[in-house]
Amino acid sequence: MLSEPGKSKFQIDLRRHLRSQNICDKLVHLICEIAEASKYVINAVRTGDLGVAGTSNLYGEEQLALDVLSDRIMRKRLIHSGVVCNIASEEMDEIYQVTTDSDGLYSVAYDPLDGSSLVDVNLAVGTIVSIFKGDNLLQEGRKQVAAMYILYGPRVSLVYSVGDGVHEFTMNQLMEYNLTRENVRMQRDGNIYSPGGLRNKYNEGDEKFIRYLEAKGCKLRYSGGFVPDINQVLMKGKGLFMYPALNGSPNGKLRLLFELNPMAFLIEHAGGAATNGKTPILDLKPESLDQRAPIYIGCVEDVNRAMEYVDKA
Repeated sequence: MLSEPGKSKFQIDLRRHLRSQNICDKLVHLICEIAEASKYVINAVRTGDLGVAGTSNLYGEEQLALDVLSDRIMRKRLIHSGVVCNIASEEMDEIYQVTTDSDGLYSVAYDPLDGSSLVDVNLAVGTIVSIFKGDNLLQEGRKQVAAMYILYGPRVSLVYSVGDGVHEFTMNQLMEYNLTRENVRMQRDGNIYSPGGLRNKYNEGDEKFIRYLEAKGCKLRYSGGFVPDINQVLMKGKGLFMYPALNGSPNGKLRLLFELNPMAFLIEHAGGAATNGKTPILDLKPESLDQRAPIYIGCVEDVNRAMEYVDKA
């Protein structure tokens, strides 16, 4: 734990904490650049255009003006960071190659503004980031060297892991990120659940699992935003998020590269688990940028119980 006599953890900034993590200077710089970009994204969220951009992303989904602006902010910061060779964004059709020389550099996949459709009703949204060493983004999530998300809510918080614990930082009035929770840990089982997707499209196993959670006394807590729902599960340390396979959508909704891999990395390093119902999320190898997968993520015992119900269906 990073601490000094007479120094409160609230005075430990992000860069200083990263330097204590035994990682290279280039990775420290990259994470700090993403944190810096988030300051411009939150300003866009607070003041930007809530209309549509008149364009679609690679999934055929209509892009909002905030999606496009947030992507532009993040991409520009990454391109000029000097430590990135490849970039993949949920808002781009293909991988953007910054440089052909990948030696000592990183590749970054990100969702610039997950849940952007919630901004116009003033609900929390976020940025999700996955970082790999070298130029290959289409590899198992277990090979990530870092993952993080930034939650734009009543407070702006940044949560990251480089494989040695999961740590939360909160933006202060000077727009600096200071440490608020170090080594966040998940309990073995929980009492809240966040179920995505229409329940009348659940298969038999998922329906029985939901009934099990209800009988167990779990409280339903679902905002419709992946970042705030995962943040609730992680920071309370006792819950589960699920977006299962649906009738008509056997691969669920969420994207492996941009959403599931980074969140699974964070939850696992906090002592939790993440699976598609059969295989750990971090062991799935993406075959394309737009690959999706069902997910059950949170406390280990709850995730294991979900797998039992899905397997029996």
